[in-house]
Parts: sequence; C-alpha cells; structure tokens
Amino acid sequence: MPVIGLQNFFLLTGVVLFCIGVIGFLIRRNLIICFMCIELMLNGVNLVFITYAHYLKSAIGMMYVLFVMAIAAAEVSIGLAIILMVFRLKASVDMDELNTMRG
Repeated sequence: MPVIGLQNFFLLTGVVLFCIGVIGFLIRRNLIICFMCIELMLNGVNLVFITYAHYLKSAIGMMYVLFVMAIAAAEVSIGLAIILMVFRLKASVDMDELNTMRG
C-alpha cells in the first residue's frame, strides 16, 4: 500500500476543495451557496500555493496567497452587498428567477 506524503496530501486536499467548489457552483442555484463555493475554490488554490511555496522554499507563493486573500476580502464585501440589494429588489436569491436585469 503506497504511503501518501504530507506534501501530496496538501496538494490533493487543495484540488479536492477546488473541485467541490466547482461542482457546488455548477449545481446549486442559490446565490449565497454559489458565493460560498467561489470562496471554497479560492481556499483550495491558496492551499496549493502555500504547498508549492513551502516545497520550493520561495516567498513568491506566499505573496500570491496574500494577493488572493485581498481579492477574496474585496469580493466578500462587494458580493454580499450586491446579493443583499438583489434580495431587496426581487425578494429571492435564486439564480433562475434573476435571469433578467430589468428593474
């Protein structure tokens, strides 16, 4: 039975997190769930960046992670504000009901 290394475990975990996020984004129709799936994908990518930065002993991966975290923080604030305004206007966060952008 092959033994999986610690580095391979983190890479596999990052890929699994990313895949769960993609599948959740494609399957679910709720805006908040899709928003959380995007965050899950970003966390999977961050885990892969951190793993490679540790393996290569380079700080470039850490800088990418900080950049992705800053983008994710901005996405959270803007995205939740947009979802809240859509809910106030349409009284629903289902993406199928929001297919038109008319007021």
